[in-house]
Amino acid sequence: MPRYTRAAVLEVLGQPLAIREILLPDLLPGQVLVKVFFSGVCRSQLMEVNGGRGSDPWLPHLLGHEGSGQVLEVGKGVTKVLPGDEVILGWVKGEGLDAPGAKYLCAGQTINSGKVTTFSNYTVVSESRVVRKPSGLPLDVAVLFGCALPTGAGMVLNELQPAVGSSVVVLGLGGIGLSALMALCAFECKDVIAIDLSDEKLALAKEFGATHVLNPSRDNVLEKVLKLTSGGADACVESAGTAASIELGFALIRKGGGKLLFASHPAEGEMIRLAPHELISGKRIAGSWGGGSMPDRDIPRMFKIFSDCNVPLDRLLTRRYRLEEINRALDDLEAGTVFRPLIAMDH
Repeated sequence: MPRYTRAAVLEVLGQPLAIREILLPDLLPGQVLVKVFFSGVCRSQLMEVNGGRGSDPWLPHLLGHEGSGQVLEVGKGVTKVLPGDEVILGWVKGEGLDAPGAKYLCAGQTINSGKVTTFSNYTVVSESRVVRKPSGLPLDVAVLFGCALPTGAGMVLNELQPAVGSSVVVLGLGGIGLSALMALCAFECKDVIAIDLSDEKLALAKEFGATHVLNPSRDNVLEKVLKLTSGGADACVESAGTAASIELGFALIRKGGGKLLFASHPAEGEMIRLAPHELISGKRIAGSWGGGSMPDRDIPRMFKIFSDCNVPLDRLLTRRYRLEEINRALDDLEAGTVFRPLIAMDH
């Protein structure tokens, strides 16, 4: 078994991640050693690196919460997976032992980690954060089932469940927004309206089933959505993650039952402002924790739905990076030039 791993370490908030060689710990009960093949990069990591979640008492620590790989070794009490199993790693808690985050060593210094991290070519994770990869699912595409799909598709499949003939707005076409859009293929919606500043993403949204696309840089989004939906959409999935976009999403839904659901969130300390009368008028707003997903149940279910709908999931993975290029991947994600950066590990 390997004794060391190369990893991207967050050492100082607001500074680039440092590539370090760190010592793998012995497994505790409930932990699993995984050889990582691919890791996704999410806006949550951008927020952590930039200090958007406030002070960070765990520095230095590892990052990354969606990936795919192969189990090499399991700790005492682990029964869900076996050495040799190909698995999906994700942050949403699933079945199995909920082991603590691993602690690594680098030059005598402790490197902390959570129950799952994926910015390294080997990782120690909790049994509750691994799911066997469905047969037929490529290892690179499998990364999407660690965060983007359980959250975005889960918001639609588990929480919104739009009725036949509904109008749904997807505001923000990152990994979560596009995942929500793809999940709408399982429902008979009348209008699916995709909104983003990127024409490239809007073109992809059309391929994924959007009936209308709007670009706020040239479209009066509020006016057009209210006209298309005769007064407001039945639902809005907001995934741009800013206070302004959440407020816009709330304005786009109808009175008397319209619902806004959001999973991404602004930086710590930012607030959203809503008119109380809009709430009294029957508009609803709620946050979503991982799309209400149960990974062991929903990952196989989502894979079947997307396979049946012939959804080209691989279209989300527009660019690959090496681990040593992790900071470039974060920069490209922040600039909006990639949908979902994919880190391909060297072994």
